Amino acid sequence: MASEPVAGASSLAASVASQQLVHRPKGPAKPILTGVGLDGPFFGDKNRAFWVLQSLGWTGFFLLRSLNGIATSMGAMFVVHTLLLTATGYSVTLLMASLYRRLIVMRALWTVLISLVTVVLASSAFSFIETWSFSTFVRPDARPVGIEFFGAIILDFSLLAAWSALYYGINYYLLLEEEIDQRARLENQASSAQLAMLRYQLNPHFLFNTLNSISTLVLLKQTERANAMLARLSSFLRYTLANEPTAQVTLAQEVETLKLYLEIEKMRFEERLRPHFRIEAETIGARLPSLLLQPLIENAIKYAVTPSEDGADIWITATREGQAVRIEVADRGPGDGAGLFSGHSTGVGLANIQDRLTQAYGPGHGFTTRTNDRGGFSVILEIPLDPADKDRP
Repeated sequence: MASEPVAGASSLAASVASQQLVHRPKGPAKPILTGVGLDGPFFGDKNRAFWVLQSLGWTGFFLLRSLNGIATSMGAMFVVHTLLLTATGYSVTLLMASLYRRLIVMRALWTVLISLVTVVLASSAFSFIETWSFSTFVRPDARPVGIEFFGAIILDFSLLAAWSALYYGINYYLLLEEEIDQRARLENQASSAQLAMLRYQLNPHFLFNTLNSISTLVLLKQTERANAMLARLSSFLRYTLANEPTAQVTLAQEVETLKLYLEIEKMRFEERLRPHFRIEAETIGARLPSLLLQPLIENAIKYAVTPSEDGADIWITATREGQAVRIEVADRGPGDGAGLFSGHSTGVGLANIQDRLTQAYGPGHGFTTRTNDRGGFSVILEIPLDPADKDRP
């Protein structure tokens, strides 16, 4: 049987069922709960949820009408009359649900008009049957004729209109929930794709320069240095390819990667490149996007080390400040870091790093640049430190 749209339930239950883990019942009540669909997300199976709500609703109608008739001394036959009305209402609303399932995807104007006509016709038929049943089982002496057969039409119209409103309300809510979930999935996919794109923008010039250096060493027959440089390049590329472009790594892993990168560059610049690491132990477990700091080091090399005959010092420091980690990449050189802002020198620039930070942390990060007290350029990042990460190796 095709899945029926749901005829009633609370929106809170739908939200909880779709967003939280479900605790499966145990013990003797489990078979009962399983039978009525309460052992898992209530709307996980819309067809089952529809039948449960439909049956509970009309069972409640039967009980309330029967108790009301007994309380007003209508006699035992009133129960038979109510049973017939319940069966009629149950069947009529099943036909309405079959129609509404097609109307709900139509334009709103057509949905409203056709639904209104449907409720009028259904309540007329319901009223006819109710009046006939009452005069047959409860008041045999009554003889309704003509328009009198529709004496209960207002009450029945109100009942079926309320059923229809509940039906559409719940189903529109569930459609909205599906749209929100789908939008969240698409946003996550777009975010992952953007992160991957930003990671793949990492400077290809580094690779070209390194290969040119290896080629030069080979031409100069410095095979040992060429082999060492090639081995380090292989290790660095293996790391970049092994890690997912959207993955986060610990600061300790990022520092090890930077050291590998700097070893490659140091074979090019030798004593002109002087890196210094000052990483506090409390910060090594902080997580950040992989290769986030590499473009900063690369720009420091390009604008501080390369222009100077004596080279330059580069400092990479990480300190804990409350629930955040402050990472600074500073140099002492003639460059002002302008190339980092333009993005032309490396293909990544400031925008890439800021976008990656935004994707990873939202507003919970900091990014500033300044001229440092050594006369060089500094880039300062502030990223949140999860308490669970502070001791992570």
